[in-house]
Amino acid sequence: MYSMFDLLFETPSYRPVYVISDSEMKELKKTQHQEELDEITTQKVRLEDAFKAQLKHLEEREKEVKKELKALSASKNK
Repeated sequence: MYSMFDLLFETPSYRPVYVISDSEMKELKKTQHQEELDEITTQKVRLEDAFKAQLKHLEEREKEVKKELKALSASKNK
């Protein structure tokens, strides 16, 4: 049977280290920032589309409710 202490020393606790040049680091950062910017742009478009769809739904519902109120008011007056 093993103790927790044995498991601690048997499991390697290191990670590989990669060394890259400054120019490679700049290129990596540039790529990461471009990917982040692309994702932001995509999310903005999706949010705008969702907002427009929700606004259209609310406007249609508003028209229906106004029409029903008008019909109810007309039948009440009779």
